[in-house]
Amino acid sequence: MSNKTNAVRMLDQLKVNYELREYDVDEDDLSAGHVAESLGLDPKSLYKTLVLKGNTGGYLVAVIPGDTQLDLKKIAKASGNKNCEMIPVKNIQTLTGYIRGGCSPIGMKKAFPTYIEQSVREQTSISISAGKRGLQIILSPQDLVKVTNARYAELI
Repeated sequence: MSNKTNAVRMLDQLKVNYELREYDVDEDDLSAGHVAESLGLDPKSLYKTLVLKGNTGGYLVAVIPGDTQLDLKKIAKASGNKNCEMIPVKNIQTLTGYIRGGCSPIGMKKAFPTYIEQSVREQTSISISAGKRGLQIILSPQDLVKVTNARYAELI
């Protein structure tokens, strides 16, 4: 498995400290819980990347703990939209360059406004997709915020 995804290349270029971890992909279970269990991680430290479209602000990214659900009203408020909706799964790759279950907030085709659940501040390290199924990046939340220019917000 090649580990040189856009996300990994970007972190290398910016000289950000991170760890890569591989896991066996279960095509029938792409849940964050399965990934955390496969890697022996606390499910609260595994974050998922969601891509949305706001009614006025265009596309945006939300990064939330994998064991939670995004509150669409909260992401809309945080992003200055009246409402937001998830983009259809079929559009993820065209828009981001990544596939469902392998979408990283780092290294998308285009930089979108990114919002990260504010409770991430309680974590010393988190796990996010490295840009493909079967590969996760472990890094500090502060580095993720810096690399993606993310803003903390209440999202869940």
